[in-house]
Amino acid sequence: MSQKKIDFGIMLNGPGSHMHAWKSNEVPSDASTNFEYQLDIAKRAERAGFSFVFVADGLYIHEKSIPHFLDRHEPITLLAALAPITQKIGLVGTISTSYSEPFTVARQLATIDNISHGRAGWNVVTSPLEGSADNYSKGAHPEHDTRYDIAEEHIQVVQGLWDSYEDDAFKFDSDKGEYLDKNKMHTLDYKGEYFQVKGPLNASRSEQGQPVIFQAGASPKGQDYAAKYADAVFTLGESKESAQRNYESIKDQAKDYGRNPDEVRVYPILAPVIAKTESEVEARFENIKTLANIDEALDYLGRYYDHHDFSQYDLDAPFPDLGEVGQNSFRATADAIADRAKTNHLTLREVALEETVRRSPFMGTYEDVADLIIEWVEDGAADGFIFGPHIYGAVYDEFLENVLPILEEKGYYDKAFHGETLRDHLGLPFKENRYTQSKQSRVTN
Repeated sequence: MSQKKIDFGIMLNGPGSHMHAWKSNEVPSDASTNFEYQLDIAKRAERAGFSFVFVADGLYIHEKSIPHFLDRHEPITLLAALAPITQKIGLVGTISTSYSEPFTVARQLATIDNISHGRAGWNVVTSPLEGSADNYSKGAHPEHDTRYDIAEEHIQVVQGLWDSYEDDAFKFDSDKGEYLDKNKMHTLDYKGEYFQVKGPLNASRSEQGQPVIFQAGASPKGQDYAAKYADAVFTLGESKESAQRNYESIKDQAKDYGRNPDEVRVYPILAPVIAKTESEVEARFENIKTLANIDEALDYLGRYYDHHDFSQYDLDAPFPDLGEVGQNSFRATADAIADRAKTNHLTLREVALEETVRRSPFMGTYEDVADLIIEWVEDGAADGFIFGPHIYGAVYDEFLENVLPILEEKGYYDKAFHGETLRDHLGLPFKENRYTQSKQSRVTN
């Protein structure tokens, strides 16, 4: 019996990952802004032993956007609200490096990390949609690879600011009148191409040292960034074979950067379609497919190509050759869609409907899906999973009540938290302060 724990995070994604999940009678139509509903999801996940909740975000919408993206909570504010009314579960939020200032990001996340006693995480994104630039005063939307160059400086600044104080810098010694040991306060003085930030940050470190870094870049540039900086990496997990390739690539690149690959956790998206019997599974999947018509599916597909208008093409002709369209948006996803369409000789109609509700690898009975989860972990495709079903409701209930107990019985899951911080939950070491490390190194040498 294996003693490893399979980690699970859960997406706080409103009604679900399907573009029209809000139509389902299993969830509130206003789930994307219904705080009580989201709190219930988070608390149930905490009771079940999930390691973290994850809040996605975007900075650009229009009338054809996914409906529950039109009105949703800003991640940092939502996590700050959850922090004092949860006890153990990690709190991970998305913030863009292209459209935010490092000092502000460092301060916001350090505050949540301290309020939650070391449970904060940052999902670092570069914002793929070009329309995001129209909502900020930063000029044109940066090119794909340039966004990652900006992100590299951004995270260097943020992590540098998080080390402004050594862990024992604050004395609070009223007898001596010593609030702070000034020798343990450090100014960053960062000077880069995109950011010039002096510091120090007016926020101390938390019980885990620094917030956990999450990243989901799938392009070569994105994977390189993840291997260099991320503690946890999201992958699409379209098949076990593709998940294995991503897993191996990320771990190998992390090792090339001198990192311990075991300290870079890899989490494919888990969007299971489960039921007691195979016939019930298929019926549930067919019901999900009815939520969107072809026009809505075309709008959804267009999002990956910076809201490209697919209605101009013949629906039943082969998927169109789009050239450079989408290359400055969701590049890896756009390339994967085009490759799959070409390999499988799919029409535009077939691609659009497939993207709206992709047949998950994790479709089956409770036992089948539990066994498949174990297989992926044992075969080097995942360290854990991000649970993000098409629709919350029955699938969430049944996963907690029927799949997790099987994993627990087989020794692959333990709903008890071992430790207090998010790093504890993920099996990651405390993030040492760079200045303390430097002093220790000098003493050792």
